[in-house]
Amino acid sequence: CINNNHDGVGMMRWIVPTCVYTRYKRNIFSPPQTELDLEKGLEMRKWVLSGILASEETYLSHLEALLLPMKPLKAAATTSQPVLTIPQIETIFFKVPELYEIHKEFYDGLLPRVQQWNHHQRVGDLFQKLASQLGLYRAFVDNYEVAVETAEKCCQANTQFAEISEVTKVPLTGLGCSRGACSLLAATLNHLSLCASALLYKPVDRVTRNTLVLHDLLKHTPCSHPDYPLLQDALRISQNFLSSINEEITPRRQSMTVKKGENRQLLKDRFMVELVEGARKLRHVFLFTDLLLCAKLKKQMGGKSQQYDCKWYIPLSDLTFQAADESDPPPIPHVPDEEIDALKVKISQIRAEIQREKVANKGAKALERLRKKLSEQESLLLLASPNMGLRVHNRNGKSYMFLISSDYERAEWREVIREQQKKCTCIWAFSLTSVELQMLTNSCMKLQTVHHIPLSINKEGGYDLAVLSLAPVSLCTDLYCTLEVDSFGYFVNKAKTRVYRYTTEPNWNEEFEIELEGSQTLRLLCYEKCYSKTRLNKEDGESTDRIMGKGQIPLDPQSLQGKDWQRTVVPMNGIEVKLSMKFTSREFSLKRMPSEKQTGVFGVKISAVTKRERSKVPYIVRQCLEEIERRGMEEVGIYRVSGVATDIQALKAAFDANNKDVSVMMSEMDVNAIAGTLKLYFRELPEPLFTDELYSNFAVAVALSDSVAKESCMLNLLLSLPEPNLVTFLFLLDHLKRVAEKESVNKMSLHNLATVFGPTLLRPSEKDSKIPTNPTQPITMSDSWSLEVMSQVQVLLYFLQLETIPTPDSKRQSILFSTEV
Repeated sequence: CINNNHDGVGMMRWIVPTCVYTRYKRNIFSPPQTELDLEKGLEMRKWVLSGILASEETYLSHLEALLLPMKPLKAAATTSQPVLTIPQIETIFFKVPELYEIHKEFYDGLLPRVQQWNHHQRVGDLFQKLASQLGLYRAFVDNYEVAVETAEKCCQANTQFAEISEVTKVPLTGLGCSRGACSLLAATLNHLSLCASALLYKPVDRVTRNTLVLHDLLKHTPCSHPDYPLLQDALRISQNFLSSINEEITPRRQSMTVKKGENRQLLKDRFMVELVEGARKLRHVFLFTDLLLCAKLKKQMGGKSQQYDCKWYIPLSDLTFQAADESDPPPIPHVPDEEIDALKVKISQIRAEIQREKVANKGAKALERLRKKLSEQESLLLLASPNMGLRVHNRNGKSYMFLISSDYERAEWREVIREQQKKCTCIWAFSLTSVELQMLTNSCMKLQTVHHIPLSINKEGGYDLAVLSLAPVSLCTDLYCTLEVDSFGYFVNKAKTRVYRYTTEPNWNEEFEIELEGSQTLRLLCYEKCYSKTRLNKEDGESTDRIMGKGQIPLDPQSLQGKDWQRTVVPMNGIEVKLSMKFTSREFSLKRMPSEKQTGVFGVKISAVTKRERSKVPYIVRQCLEEIERRGMEEVGIYRVSGVATDIQALKAAFDANNKDVSVMMSEMDVNAIAGTLKLYFRELPEPLFTDELYSNFAVAVALSDSVAKESCMLNLLLSLPEPNLVTFLFLLDHLKRVAEKESVNKMSLHNLATVFGPTLLRPSEKDSKIPTNPTQPITMSDSWSLEVMSQVQVLLYFLQLETIPTPDSKRQSILFSTEV
């Protein structure tokens, strides 16, 4: 559309030809018009043409402004001290005189016809002739960038020109230019240097306007009028010209020229989720040196190249992270975990199908179709995953909310924006003209550094990570670290060290086991612990500890293969964290190793342990659950966040040795270490809790579509478990349901708990496992293994979601009351 204002500058959309064609088509196939409609339409033709005359007059004045300094500049170029060289002058004013002449001829031809108006007046020949001369615009556009760059250099000649006009013995007045003309030339050069882009862009803007005007004329021109076929032809030529320009006019440089000769450069861009009126919208956010731009990628239509549509922008001088009215942030709608899990399954299935198509070599069309489906699912997953708010505000009161998955990313955006605000020389508010905004949005397609939504592609497995120490911190304070890894393109918090009290150089020396889902990056954040319950972070409307530093390192399994630990240092904002790392592939991390000592509990069959202890549920399970229920039910990420590996190993040794002081040890340890000990016990069972024999049956049963058949099958399979396995599972099941009741605090839903415990309680036997036998073969998210994990999660989730599990003769009630918690 065109939004006209008094100086002739308007809003230009590059998709104008498509819009014009669409509306033009509607005009052709519209119902027959009445005589009254025809009369009104013919009258409207006069008003449309009157508007064209006014607009042409403004446009000619702009061209005159460009041409005004050309003659004195050419005269000065023949002296011993030229302001600009002849080639520079010819470059800046390339084809501008010719454009002026054809539009002056058009204006002079149209003016008397409008002044002597009647309904039979013809103007179509003028528009057809003007359209036939668009080749001049093609030459102008091809030279456009060079012309702008050369015009920018003119500002450096302003001072020199002033000195020449007043000091030199051969003033420009002696070359036939009056002193007033010299002043006018200097002023014009200065004006040209300040807004060369806008002035030089007006010819292209003019073609767009004329194309829309042709549409309006056709709309109000009867099909029987002699002008109709001429206007049709002119519109067709203009549309074809603009269609070709759309794909070529986007700036090819890595920066854009803005007012006052500064360069606008792209600092950072990323796909992000914006919360708009409670709905999640996928956006591409661009941070430039002077503004933040939020854009939407338009759908590709008819084979045309992709384009961005600007949703909003904020000059950095107007951007703040604190709302002026102290308003509370909007509530964030959470997507159910089941939906996110279903998206992961679909993505894994499509990736597997793509691999099969590549092997089968069925052709490019099939692959393209699958890749399109994959892109759609990836976009949906990116929309659904993040739940952490990042608010930005314009000083005029407008606020925007992004959703991201990581505190690291939120801090990163704030830091880079604040740092640029300090550097930004533009301290006053500004607004972009429609042309400038369109040029900026068009440039995003060329300037973008992130072209695809990032998905995990690395090898799966686990990392043993030891957070050793941090140094130096300037002030004594309470410090802790968190560790994040990416999974399916977004980041998840995997571990947290204990809080090291009142120190500048904490020495944690804590070891963690972190499971990976094709993760490529490890992020570390160091926090200062704040115990105040008051709202600390007005930017996000939530209480949070202060980030002291952050850093990240790539995860490269190939460089970490082997049993030896490798040390590395992660720099973060002037401080350093020392790490030791070791990678264990999925096939080895899940390999069950029966204990050689049958006196312990880890690696020993559950039936042997319960028989030895004369209990229904192993002592280790009861003790761990008791301690977690006592003080861990409101721990954020309980069972999901890794505990310190050294603490877990200490508890493992104590339980294996039947240490009488194990309960005292547990009371002094972080609750995540206790949760980790419980998971390790189930993981190291020589046979999983759901047994090798029944595993495949559970996987088949949970996939049944008939709910009645599924319930009958699942319950019968469950009751087929050996009694120690069944009782222990039901005991654990009741506990996990109580944990989920505190989801609003601990953030652990039934689905989250099923994701943690499913692959631990259900695993295929080694002979039935789909893990590659070749340990060097990578296991990616596209392999069937990930689908197997999803099935394990679904089995456990099914039982967690059942309100009650009926058992014959109240078997469940009697066995549960035979143990104490």
